[in-house]
Amino acid sequence: MLALLLAVLALLAVSVAVGAASVPVSQVVRSLLGLEVPRQVEVIVWNIRLPQALACLIAGCGLALAGAAMQSILRNPLGSPFTLGISHAAAFGAALAVMFLGGGVMTSKGAVTVTNPWLTTAAAFACSLAAAGVIVGISRLRGASPEVMVLTGVALGALFTAGTMLLQYFADDVQLAAMVFWTFGDAARASWRDCAVMAGVTGAACLFFLAHSWQYNAIDAGDETARGLGVRVERVRMVGMLAASLATAVIISLLGVIGFVGLVAPHMVRRCIGADHRFLLPAAALAGGLLLLASDTAARLLFAPHVLPVSVLTAFLGAPAFLLLILGRRMR
Repeated sequence: MLALLLAVLALLAVSVAVGAASVPVSQVVRSLLGLEVPRQVEVIVWNIRLPQALACLIAGCGLALAGAAMQSILRNPLGSPFTLGISHAAAFGAALAVMFLGGGVMTSKGAVTVTNPWLTTAAAFACSLAAAGVIVGISRLRGASPEVMVLTGVALGALFTAGTMLLQYFADDVQLAAMVFWTFGDAARASWRDCAVMAGVTGAACLFFLAHSWQYNAIDAGDETARGLGVRVERVRMVGMLAASLATAVIISLLGVIGFVGLVAPHMVRRCIGADHRFLLPAAALAGGLLLLASDTAARLLFAPHVLPVSVLTAFLGAPAFLLLILGRRMR
């Protein structure tokens, strides 16, 4: 965990330093410490790169925390916000706002933009919470078993994907471009206010999950064992799912769909430090922040001066990494 923390701090300084206009790391550190630096460096660090880097760090922490909690709650290694349909629900909500609430327009320079990002964010957030509410509601009716939650999430993911495709089919060219623009998970759109909102929600989720880490350890031993130890399994499962969904909904509604971070980061950490949630949860948060920050830095440099959305790189890296984890476990 200490190594992860040091790596995160080092990569944060490097991420702020590199880009279209390179800034020496020493100048970045001086600016972060409040020491005197050239005005241009101060603008680049505080107005452009630091909000983006912090957004990646916070979003990676939140998604990895939610993924680690979901995998434990559901006792399913495929549990994550992306695989349970919450991300697809957010994309559908954003497409709905663009289609019917006039969220996407074309500027005079020919670029497509989202005119009312807060309206689009609110729609994405509402649909994400609706998906989480449906999962929890069906679980209450059918019993909060891992199978019911996973199958409900998969079905909702397919349903919201179909709804998004339907909206895209009937959208005009400007609306379609705005939908696709929002769907790309991109930390560059984050402001200081967005970072503060995500930090508050992620911090609260981290404290909540750490407070229930012993109960998650008991659930990992089996539902019957957990009940014998006094854990109210169904209640812990539903409340944990709701907390993970809330954190995910806030992050995705502000940054767009970012996949595989919440799925891969907990598995990478679990192979190194084990499955004790007292250590797994904070370590997974650090690993998720490190992974998303590294991906965003690479996305800015890979095809410079063109900047890739970070979700493109996480998808390319996440799938092979997860397959390698599966093959490694199979070989052992």
